[in-house]
Formats: sequence, C-alpha cells, structure tokens
Amino acid sequence: MAEVSSYAPGTPSWIDLATSDPEGARTFYSGLFGWEFDIGGPETGQYANCLVRGRKVAGIGGEPAPEGMPTGWTTYIATDDLDATTKLIADNGGTLMMEPMDVLQYGRMVVATDPTGAVFGSWEAASHLGAELVNEPGTLTWNELTTRDLDRAMEFYGGVYGYSWQSMDAPGARYFTFSVGDKVVGGSMEMDDVWPPEIPSHWMIYFAVADTSATVAKAEQLGGAVQVPPTDSPQGPFAILRDPQGATFSVIQSQPS
Repeated sequence: MAEVSSYAPGTPSWIDLATSDPEGARTFYSGLFGWEFDIGGPETGQYANCLVRGRKVAGIGGEPAPEGMPTGWTTYIATDDLDATTKLIADNGGTLMMEPMDVLQYGRMVVATDPTGAVFGSWEAASHLGAELVNEPGTLTWNELTTRDLDRAMEFYGGVYGYSWQSMDAPGARYFTFSVGDKVVGGSMEMDDVWPPEIPSHWMIYFAVADTSATVAKAEQLGGAVQVPPTDSPQGPFAILRDPQGATFSVIQSQPS
C-alpha cells in the first residue's frame, strides 16, 4: 500500500477518462478493479472520483465526451504554478488544447499536446491532491510516454518539468526513465516502424494488479478487448487492454520484493 499526501512538481499525479459512455465505463472498471465512485453534482458535470478503500485513485468524466474527442485516459503532471508551466509548454513547442482553468475549489488544470503529438495535462492542486493511493491492485503504478520522436520529447519535457533522463535496457526499443530530483517518476519509449502508423504518440497508464492473467480474463468477460496478451517483463507480467468504449490502458503484476 502506498498512500500519497503530496506530489513534487513534475510527478504524474492524476489520471482521468473521457468516454462516450460514462455509466458503461463505471460498470466496467468497477467490475475489473472493484472501484467505488463518488459522483459529483451538476456543477462538476457528474465527474466521478474512482475510489479504492475510500481513497481517490482516478477520475471518469460524467458527461459523454464531445463529438470528435476520442475516448481515452489522460495523464496529469503536477505543478505548483500552472501559469508558469503553461508558458513553458508554449515556449518549448507544445500546443494548448485547453486554456488554464479553475476547477471549482479543487485545483487548476491545463491540457496540451507535446511537439510529438501526445496529449497530457498539468494539475495545480488545491483541495484535490490527485491520486491518494498508488502502487497497489486497482491503482495507478506507472505512467509511460510512448512517442515517435523520443529525442524531441525528452527536450520538451525536460524544458517544461526539468526532468533528468536515464537510459534503460529494453529489448527492441529505446527506453528512458525520467526523474524529479533523485526519484524516478515515469518512463518513455520510442515507437519504431513496427508500430502501426495509425497509433499516435501517447501517454500510457499502468494499473497494478495481483494477477495479470486473471485480470485479462475478467476484462474480456466484462466486454473489454486484449491488445497485447499477458507478456513477461523484468518488472512483472503486463498486458494492454481496451475498455468497451475504446480507451486503452495497461495492467502489470508487480514482482515480489
């Protein structure tokens, strides 16, 4: 169990889902991860905070995604000065999809694309910290930028968030982790020509699970689809899944410590 009380700027701190069918998504993820939901009032658009043991672990938009917006998960990176971060995004070649906005008393957010096309957000917390529980079954355990231009992406995120980068051995791929201070907070992989051309640069989220194979079987029972079947890795068996509305996410079974 890992309870979180604060996030250093530059650390992925929250994830949420924009979906064509919020009720269907809640049914799927509740069945898969055992999530409960705290659904906000009309002023929040019925935004649902997803809960594990009463602690926030993710969000699901309460209204269907607008026409033309793909169903998908967004990674939000913590900042303590959203206006300064927004300027750095623009100065380093990013493109704003949504201007900085206040989210009631909860915090402030911006959504942008990096120069390689990956969508991400930044979150300045007020009363809503972000994920309050991580690294246990049903909660976020890893955020990974998957990009077609790793060098440009590293330049961009280094310029915006001050990341330092460390090369990792990854069979068949260029892979770097990125750190805030001396703490590794995520990873980045370069897509090569093996990746289908229609897959854009994107942020992938990983949920921790107790048993990857059992989670994959459960996802299929609930109407999800398997994009990558259970696969061994040095970090533990993982799989890539798609929910019934089309959002892609990964699950990984942590190795015993």
